[in-house]
Amino acid sequence: MTDQAADEPERPLPGGFVNTVVRVGDTVRRPATAASGFVRDLLRHLERCRWTGAPRHLGFDDRGREILTFIEGHVAWEEYQPADVRSDESLVAAARLVREFHDLTAGSGLAGDREVVCHNDLSPKNTVYRDPGTGLRPVAFIDWDLAAPGARVHDVAHLCWQYAGLGPRADVDEAARRVRLIADAYELADRAVLVETILWWQDRCWRGIAAGADAGEPAMMRLRASGAVDGVRAAHRWTAGHRPVLQRVLA
Repeated sequence: MTDQAADEPERPLPGGFVNTVVRVGDTVRRPATAASGFVRDLLRHLERCRWTGAPRHLGFDDRGREILTFIEGHVAWEEYQPADVRSDESLVAAARLVREFHDLTAGSGLAGDREVVCHNDLSPKNTVYRDPGTGLRPVAFIDWDLAAPGARVHDVAHLCWQYAGLGPRADVDEAARRVRLIADAYELADRAVLVETILWWQDRCWRGIAAGADAGEPAMMRLRASGAVDGVRAAHRWTAGHRPVLQRVLA
């Protein structure tokens, strides 16, 4: 494609620890990875389905970076956010947005022999919010680099961990209620393994960051230096300690 925005200035987008992402005009430029081909095919599939919950993939620029459409709105990458971001209404909207995405990939060649394609990094930091007049609500997900075939419960578990705020600062009864709210809004059938899958994500996350940092990967080193390993391990201990309460509410 002709890169009509090539002469426009580049503006770094905030919030990224892993990749350097910039805005150029109405586009976003991201470094290509080994998964870029799959991401391109996925985003083009969603575009053909007329789903607006993801950016459009426009090709690659002359530096080999992915070119994506820029989605206007509020990205909740900072620690402290407006109350609307973590409201019940936003939780329900996020769960339903994930369900829409999953249903569009179920049975597709992209999912292969798995249930669906999963985003695998769902969090408010990777969500674009807009206010339709009733408060900020999630309208799209960004940062699809980790998307891959998987099980529905994988994304729902990540959603519960990140959006319900599971960790030492959470009130367990309120957190359990929010986990149940997400599962109900998604209409998740496979709830017996939801808490175990949350724990699997948390364990996998802190170990992955630590291993990458030990191997000298700059992005993982930055994450560990920011306290991410200790934070995720604390969240894992909290979830494990309150597993009976979470499971009881889901049952």
